Amino acid sequence: MYRIDAHAKVNIFLKITGYEDGYHTLVSRFMRVDDLYDTIEFIPCECDSFTLEGCEGIPLEFNTIYRAYKALHETTGNDAVIDFFRKHKVAVTKRIPSQAGLGGGSSDAAAFMRLANEVCSLSIPTDALAETGSRIGADIPFFVYNYPSANVKGFGEIVQPFEEPTLPLELFTPNIRCNTAEVYKTYHKYLLRTINLTSFFGWENMDSRTLLKLIANPLALNDLYPAALAAYPELETLDTKGWFFSGSGSTFFRPKD
Repeated sequence: MYRIDAHAKVNIFLKITGYEDGYHTLVSRFMRVDDLYDTIEFIPCECDSFTLEGCEGIPLEFNTIYRAYKALHETTGNDAVIDFFRKHKVAVTKRIPSQAGLGGGSSDAAAFMRLANEVCSLSIPTDALAETGSRIGADIPFFVYNYPSANVKGFGEIVQPFEEPTLPLELFTPNIRCNTAEVYKTYHKYLLRTINLTSFFGWENMDSRTLLKLIANPLALNDLYPAALAAYPELETLDTKGWFFSGSGSTFFRPKD
């Protein structure tokens, strides 16, 4: 049996920088959450086809892990991937809530790719693995590199490590699921024209703890937060003073000390 942990992330800040080819570009600080993770295992099993357990409710063809499996085979043309998963099933223990701005699906796909690359002896360099992952989901490259903290740019494909320790974080995920596409659609309709690239100048060079203390306003730190509030008004009923909003939501976070 082979095993790997797939960690959650939060966005310390997230600023939209433009819109190209039907997608929004951004600059963001991603930080790994060390104490929240899904676990992915490859368990010996005679399988007629790719077998995935623990992700009920999501059709296999739409699951990020299955898409990562297909992408690895298509990219390498190496049947070792198919052969291995005829003799192993994939079991996922989910702890990261879905549609919560924590990157659970992307982290699962990236962890699967990293472990499959190792156990199937594919020898894909990390940069190439991240590029393959970027075709599946914008957050996947960050999780492929597995940096504790990084500045992420463009469509998510540019990942630059930021030298700082991860912060001990407290998370609050309300019983509200925020659809990422809906939040971006709302941002595009109402807020895209408000982009001011000078308003966050220098943030990429500032450590996360200092940035959270200096800016402190979650609406200023995350451009998707006002869009999420518009798309999901129930978020406004929550007592979130002193909390920050991660990604497209719905999770709030704050440093523990």
